[in-house]
Amino acid sequence: MKRVFALLALVGAVAFGAPAWAEEKAAPATPVAAASAEAPAAAAATEAAPAEAAPALVANKGDNAWVMMSAALVILMSIPGLALFYGGLVRSKNMLSVLMQVFVIFSLITILWVVYGYSAAFTEGNQFVGVLDKLFLKGVTPESVGATFSKGVVISELAFVIFQGAFAAITCGLIVGSFAERAKFSAILVFMVLWFTFSYIPMAHMVWYWAGPDAYTDAAAGEAAGLTAGFLFQKGALDFAGGTVVHINAAVAGLVGAFMVGKRTGLGNVSMAPHSLTFTMIGASLLWFGWFGFNAGSALEASGGAALAMVNTWLATACATMSWMFAEWIIKGKPSMLGAASGAVAGLVAITPAAGFVGVMGAIVIGLLAGIVCLWGVNGLKKMLGADDSLDVFGVHGVGGILGAILTGVFVDPALGGTGVYDYVANKVGDFDMTAQVISQLWGVGTVIVWSGVVSLVAYKLVDIVIGLRVPEEEEREGLDLTSHGETAYHH
Repeated sequence: MKRVFALLALVGAVAFGAPAWAEEKAAPATPVAAASAEAPAAAAATEAAPAEAAPALVANKGDNAWVMMSAALVILMSIPGLALFYGGLVRSKNMLSVLMQVFVIFSLITILWVVYGYSAAFTEGNQFVGVLDKLFLKGVTPESVGATFSKGVVISELAFVIFQGAFAAITCGLIVGSFAERAKFSAILVFMVLWFTFSYIPMAHMVWYWAGPDAYTDAAAGEAAGLTAGFLFQKGALDFAGGTVVHINAAVAGLVGAFMVGKRTGLGNVSMAPHSLTFTMIGASLLWFGWFGFNAGSALEASGGAALAMVNTWLATACATMSWMFAEWIIKGKPSMLGAASGAVAGLVAITPAAGFVGVMGAIVIGLLAGIVCLWGVNGLKKMLGADDSLDVFGVHGVGGILGAILTGVFVDPALGGTGVYDYVANKVGDFDMTAQVISQLWGVGTVIVWSGVVSLVAYKLVDIVIGLRVPEEEEREGLDLTSHGETAYHH
C-alpha cells in the first residue's frame, strides 16, 4: 500500500506541477475526440439564424462503413484476441477463468455503455463528465449524426456509439491480467462496474469530448466551443486512439489491483510459466489485426488520415517486435516467442496515442523505443515496484502508453514529419510549440494516473469490504476453472 501511495504522489507532483499553456489557443483537433451530435448552445448563440436553413448533413456511406467495420475489428480484439492472449499466459488450470472474465466483462460493459456510459461520456456537461440525456440511447436514431474531424462531414451516431463502446469494453478487459489466477469472479464484476463508471467514463469525456469542427466558425465561436470541451482536450492533450483513456487508465487500475489482491500463492517457488504460447501468439496476432480498426478507425473517416494511422500501426508494431526480440536475445542469449508477442503488443500500445499524428519516421522511433523500454518495464520496473502484476499489464500498457503519449508531443511536429495541430478557426495547421505540446501531454499522463489510481484504490477497498477480493488459498491452488466455474478448459 505504501508503494501505491508513493507512486501516485510522485507522478501527480510531476504532472500537475507543470504550468498550463502560456496563452489561450483554439482547441486543437484531437483525432478520436468525441464528435457530439449537438453543437453547444454558446456557439449557436453567436449568430442569428440564417434566412434560409442549411440542408441537413447526411452521413457518408463510405465513412459509415469504415467506422462500423472498425468497431467489429475492435470487438475482435477483445473476443477472442485479448482472451486468448491472456489465456495462453496463465497456467492451464486457470485458462477458462481468464476466457470467462474477458468474455463476460465485454458483455457487461456493452450493456452499461448503452444504458448510461455513452451519454455520460459523449454529451455536453462539464469538463469532467457529460449528462444523462441519452440514457438507453434516448434520441439516438438511424438518422442521428455526429461530427468527424472535417467540417461538413458526419457519420451515423449509432456507428460512433458501437465504436466507442468497443473501446470501453476492451479497456476494462485489460485490467484482469494484473491479478489473474487469484481474484474472485464476483469481485471482478463489481469492481468493473465501479471503475467503468468513475474512471473510464470521466477520462473518455476529459480527453475526447468536444463540440466538433463545425462549431469553430470564427475566433469567438471557437473560444465558446472550446470551453464546452473536456478538461484535457482544453489543455491541448493529444490522444489519437486511447493512450491515456485506454492503456494508462487500465494499467494503473491493474497495478493498484495487483497490490490490493496480493501475490499469487507459491510465487517464486512454483512454476507459473505460460501454459500455451501458441494461444498467446494467436491472441497477439488477432490484437494486431484488430488494432487497425482501433487506430485507423479513430480517424472517423475513410481518409488519408486513416491510412496514415494504419501504416503507423503496422510499422511501429513490427519495429517493437524486433527491438524487444533482439534486446532479449542479447540479454538472455535466446529470442523467445513470448518476447516477440509482448513486443508486438508494446508497439501497438505506444503508437496508439500517436497513430494519426506522426509520420513514418516517428512511428519507427516510437516502435523501436517501445520494445526496449517495455522490456525494462516487465523486468526492472516490475522488480522495483514489487507487485505481482501477473501478465505485465502495467509494464506493457502503462509504460508503453506513457512513452507513446509523451512522444506524441514530440513527433507531431511538422518539422519531424508529423501532421501538426489543426486550427479549425484558421482552417489550417497552426504554429507548433513542442515544449507547450509536451507539457499538454504530461497533463494527460499525470491526470489519468492520479484519477485512475484514486478511483481504483477506493473501488477495490469497497469491493474487498463487501465481497472480498481474493479466493481462498485452497481454491487458488486447485485452479479457478473448477473452483469458480465448475468446468475446465481441457479434458486430457
